[in-house]
Amino acid sequence: MHSQNWDDLRFVLAVAEEGSVSAAARRLRVNHATVLRRVAAFETRVGLQVFERTAGGYVIPPDHRRVIEAAREAAAAIAAVERVAQGVEMRLTGRLCVTSTDTFCQTVLPGLVRDLTAEGDGLTVELSCTNTRLDLSRMEADITVRPAVRLPEGLIGEQAGVLGLAAYGPAMAPTAGWLGLSGPLNRSRMAEVMDREGPGPLCAAADSFAVLREMVAEGLGNAILPDVLAAQDPRLVPLGRPEMRLEIPIWVASHADIGGSSRLRAFRARIRAGLQDRAARIARGAPP
Repeated sequence: MHSQNWDDLRFVLAVAEEGSVSAAARRLRVNHATVLRRVAAFETRVGLQVFERTAGGYVIPPDHRRVIEAAREAAAAIAAVERVAQGVEMRLTGRLCVTSTDTFCQTVLPGLVRDLTAEGDGLTVELSCTNTRLDLSRMEADITVRPAVRLPEGLIGEQAGVLGLAAYGPAMAPTAGWLGLSGPLNRSRMAEVMDREGPGPLCAAADSFAVLREMVAEGLGNAILPDVLAAQDPRLVPLGRPEMRLEIPIWVASHADIGGSSRLRAFRARIRAGLQDRAARIARGAPP
C-alpha cells in the first residue's frame, strides 16, 4: 500500500472509531481541517462516501462497515510489519566491525566478542586493532571502543567505565630510566602526566602500551601502563607513584550519521554491558 494511501486510511479509521472529526483530530494530534481533508481524499480515491454526515457525527452505513473492518486489518498488518522490522533491526546478526586500541583488543574485547557471537544469530565480529582513531564517517568501523577524556566530535555514544593506569617498573631489577610515549599516545593524558611529573630522562619510547609493557619487562625502563595490561604480569611491579595514577573514561561510540540506528544502539548497549561486567579488571587490573 502506498504510504499516502495508508495515511488517509488511518484518518478514516480514527473517525470511525471516535465517531466525530473533532475526536479523531484530538487522537491524531492534528487540526479539524486536516482530518476532513484526508477523509475526503480517501473517499475520492476509492469512489465511495464511507461516512454519512449527521448532526450527531459521522455514521457508518451498514453496507460500508466492511471497509472499516478492512481498515482495521490493514492497521494490524502494518503494525506487525513494523514490529518484525524492528525485531530484525535489534537482533545481533550480520557483520559488525569494532575498532579499539591494542590494550582492549589484547585483554577484554576477545572475551566480549566471544559472548556476542554466542548470543548472535549468524553474527560476524571484525575486531580492528589500532591506536589511531579510524575515520568512522568512511564506514571503516561501526563502533569504536576508546579511552578519552571526552567523546570526540562527530561521534555519539555512551561511557562504559574508566581505564585505570599507573606507573610500573621491571620486577627483575629497579631502574631509574623511563620509557616515553610516541605516535598517538604522545597526545594523550599520559603524556601530559609524564611531562608534568618529570620522571627523568627517557631511554626509549613506543606508540603502543602492549609494546611498552614488553620493554618494561625487559628492564629497559619504567612506564605508565594500563592496569589491565600490567597489574597481573609477574614481570612487572607497581612503583607506588600516586601522582601518576590516572583514570580515563571509556567510550563506546559510533559516527553520528549512523549511530542512531536501533541496530547499532543495541550493539553498543551490549558492548557497554560487557565492559561494565569487567569494570574491576579494566579500572584496577583485578584478575579476570
